Amino acid sequence: MSVHKVKVLFFATLKAQAGTGETTLDIPVDSTVNQFKGLLLEAIPSLEPHMSSALVSVNKEYAFPEEVIPEGAEIALFPPVSGGSKAALPTFFEITEKEIDLNSLLESITLPSTGAAVFFSGMVRAVTQGGVASETEFLEYEAYKPMAEAKMQQVADEIRDKWPEVEGIAVVQRIGRLYPSTPTVLIACTAPHRDSGAFEAARFGIDRLKQIVPVWKKEVGPDGQSWVEGEYLPSPGE
Repeated sequence: MSVHKVKVLFFATLKAQAGTGETTLDIPVDSTVNQFKGLLLEAIPSLEPHMSSALVSVNKEYAFPEEVIPEGAEIALFPPVSGGSKAALPTFFEITEKEIDLNSLLESITLPSTGAAVFFSGMVRAVTQGGVASETEFLEYEAYKPMAEAKMQQVADEIRDKWPEVEGIAVVQRIGRLYPSTPTVLIACTAPHRDSGAFEAARFGIDRLKQIVPVWKKEVGPDGQSWVEGEYLPSPGE
C-alpha cells in the first residue's frame, strides 16, 4: 500500500490532549478526512474524547469527512469556535464585518449566577498622538480567520486557567474598512462578582489577543497608507 506523510497541527483542547502542538503521520494515498481521523486516533488514543467534535482543516481550508487528503498536506485540528460547554461556560468568538451588538453579546455570556460584566472595546482613532501626530481616514483590517478563531479559543482557555471564577467570555474582531470612532475589537468577561477576576481577565484577554491572534491593520490617511506590524514574536508552543 502506498503511503505519504502529512503534517498535523493541534490547537486548544486538542493540543492539550495530544500533548504536543505538531506531529507527522503516514497515511495511505487517497485517504479521506474520516479515515485520517481514525488513523490519528490509533496513533494518539488520548484524542478520543474530543475527536467527534473536532474541526479539521486541510491546507488552511475547512475539510469534511469524505474529502480526500492530498499528498504532503498540512492538517490542523481544533475545537468548534464557540468553545467549551455553553450551558456551564458560555464562550463566543467572531471575526466579522458587522457592527458589534453589545446587548446581544452580553446576553450570550450571562448565566443565572452572573453578577458582573466587564467590556473592553478598542476604537479607531482619528488622530494618533506621539512623537509625530498623525491623522487617520480609516483602517483596513484583515485576519487569517481559521487560525484567528483557534487562537481566540486559546486566549479563552488561558483566561479560565488564570481566573477560574470567570463565567462567560466573548471575543469579537471586526475586519474590513473601519472609520474613526468605530469599535474594532471587543473582549467581554462575566463573573459572579466584580472581584471575581473579570477586570483582570478582560485586560489580559485584549493584551493576549494583540500578541497571538493573526489580525493586521492598514492605516490610511492624508499622507498615504501603511501596514502596522507588531513587535511581539510568539515563543515555541504558543
